[in-house]
Amino acid sequence: MMHTRIRTRVKTLARAISCFGLVCATTACGQDTLSVPKTAAELGLMQGSPPPADKRVDQSNFMQAPYNRWALQHMRELVPTREVGRGTGAVVALEDKRIDLDNFEVPLTGGKRLTVSRWLDESYTDGFLVLHKGKLVYERYFNGQTPSTHHQMFSATKSLTATMLLILADEGKVDLDAPVTRYLPELATSAFGDASVQQVLDMTTGLQYSEAYTDENADIWKYGYLFGIGKIPDGYSGPLTLDEYLAGLQKRDEHGEAFHYATPNTDVLGWIVRRVSGRDLAQFFADHIWSKLGAEHSAFFWLDRTAVEFAGGGLNMTLRDGGRLGQMLLQQGRYNGHQIVPASVAKRVLQAGDPAPFNRLYQDPWYEQIGYAYHDQWWTFNNPHKSVSAIGVQGQFIYIDPVAEVVIVKQSSHPEAESETNEVDGPQIMHAIAESLMAGDRRANG
Repeated sequence: MMHTRIRTRVKTLARAISCFGLVCATTACGQDTLSVPKTAAELGLMQGSPPPADKRVDQSNFMQAPYNRWALQHMRELVPTREVGRGTGAVVALEDKRIDLDNFEVPLTGGKRLTVSRWLDESYTDGFLVLHKGKLVYERYFNGQTPSTHHQMFSATKSLTATMLLILADEGKVDLDAPVTRYLPELATSAFGDASVQQVLDMTTGLQYSEAYTDENADIWKYGYLFGIGKIPDGYSGPLTLDEYLAGLQKRDEHGEAFHYATPNTDVLGWIVRRVSGRDLAQFFADHIWSKLGAEHSAFFWLDRTAVEFAGGGLNMTLRDGGRLGQMLLQQGRYNGHQIVPASVAKRVLQAGDPAPFNRLYQDPWYEQIGYAYHDQWWTFNNPHKSVSAIGVQGQFIYIDPVAEVVIVKQSSHPEAESETNEVDGPQIMHAIAESLMAGDRRANG
């Protein structure tokens, strides 16, 4: 029996009843008021020696607003990490062909109109970059971020973990139709005991698990204890290691019937990559992708309590290197003179997803407005360009438009895990930017 899951967003107090964390153009936060979020520095976060108690950022609060304004650019100071080495090769320069998109206005669902500049403010952007045909056409930084700042990507990591697994599948080392237990017999009595690797990739496993960030009792918060998120309550007796947690998950629905977003799926994929390759995830990612990319900087993974990478949400990178990564996939895996990802894998990543299993259990008008689907842990959009994106909470995107040859990277510190301004407005604005760049090409070519 399938259980309907109704996706809803509960507006946070910051947005619903006050101007908390915002600099407002007027004394009220009316619908048409331009609001600019305060930076971490303006909020006084982590300033002073020592900082005042209410301005300190630590593992108990870094996922919460306003503390995330500082935290998402300083993860190495908050959690254990493992470097993803950039290698010793030369940096691939991004040819500069900048244009001004600040005042480019986009019509949105519901009759709303926003300029790019205003949207970047309203969506708590820290960094935003647009590549067109591999050239840097637009780049903005906010909230103290710079081109050398590493930013937390949260669940955008999922798409890259899945891509690593697809590389192993392309090499014949993983069978996507095989049961998970072929590679992880430890999960035989868990919800994953009768799931295929492909079902885990597509998040069509019927887990008894909730990822509702607005529910303080949701499973996602207990899952966070594994990675140092939040304060573990007195008397907690649940699992504190990833293998224990995954082995204890049970089924709610049959596998393969419908999409059910659950981060543990991705950590199962990460475990398979580690088991089959014999390497930790950071090393595998460096060896197969990052060290060949011509990245400016090394990346890094956030680790759990047993020094295992958080495959479902722990990758940190700079804005421009995120652009290089997206451009490599756009170019069917070829970049910097190398076939970095097999072309068959890159083509698979760029395929459109099937909205039917996505919509079967999820009654969400937000998703319906822009036609989301999901496959191989990549989000796809039902727009004319069949764009795909890696997406993370609080406003992280690596958006790839194969028709317009556009890559857009957004790094943010939004107070809400999921917000209309990012998940709904964002893809519409990115698509409009891509259309505008294509139109410019047509005009230039007569």
